[in-house]
Amino acid sequence: MKSYRNLVPDVPLVEEAVEMLRARGGSAPATEVALVVLNVPDLDAQLAASLVADLISGDHRLVIRDGATVEINDEARSLREADFVVVDIETTGAKIPPSRIMEIGAYRVHRGAIVSEFQTLVNPENSIPPFIARLTGISNEMVKNAPLFAEIVNDWLDFSEGSVLVAHDAPFDVRFINYEIARLFPGRRMSNPHLCTVQLARSVFPDLPNHRLHTIAEHFQIPLANRHRAAHDARATAEIFLRVLERLDEHGVRDVSAAKRFKARIRSQK
Repeated sequence: MKSYRNLVPDVPLVEEAVEMLRARGGSAPATEVALVVLNVPDLDAQLAASLVADLISGDHRLVIRDGATVEINDEARSLREADFVVVDIETTGAKIPPSRIMEIGAYRVHRGAIVSEFQTLVNPENSIPPFIARLTGISNEMVKNAPLFAEIVNDWLDFSEGSVLVAHDAPFDVRFINYEIARLFPGRRMSNPHLCTVQLARSVFPDLPNHRLHTIAEHFQIPLANRHRAAHDARATAEIFLRVLERLDEHGVRDVSAAKRFKARIRSQK
């Protein structure tokens, strides 16, 4: 298979380092990473940097600056310049395994505009439970002749390459996509940074009664005709995300890392 820059080794200690760095604003001394992640205390900077360099080898998300500081490389990108892929998936259930993806819808956003789209049904290779079929309107008959994930993975990785993934409840979507990725690329996961519009909406629109997709869409009069169909939900999420970007800009939030850390400082008065 083709080699993709947006796939990296799925190493738990590296993911722990990434989460630690995110919690610290995107960077930390190599000595601190060695202590917290590798549980190796009292190292000098040079030795700590050497150990961490071995850990993160092959994962382009992380870099060591000036031989002493570990940084997340991808999340310093400007919100105004970054490309975003706003994605929604429909699945045969909430738990993996055994649940699988049965539909993907996604829209690429660049400089405040939706510029391209990706959408397809996916044969989940298992039966769709009746409750899920009623909820989504997707039947076993509809996906019977749909492509397998293996048949669309190259197109998906090409479409999402170089982007920040955005989803409403991003951990859910990213977890399912990485499960499908790992089935085809053992030991790999997508490296794209991701933003969650649920979390962002709670910060930038704190006075909404809740932050479900249909509530936010209704507030902004964004059409959402076919709820629980991936393309329609992804399109509404993309429109919501554009409004989130505007509000973040008003608050002086300029990059992906700052957006992840942002909490509204001033609640609007009802």
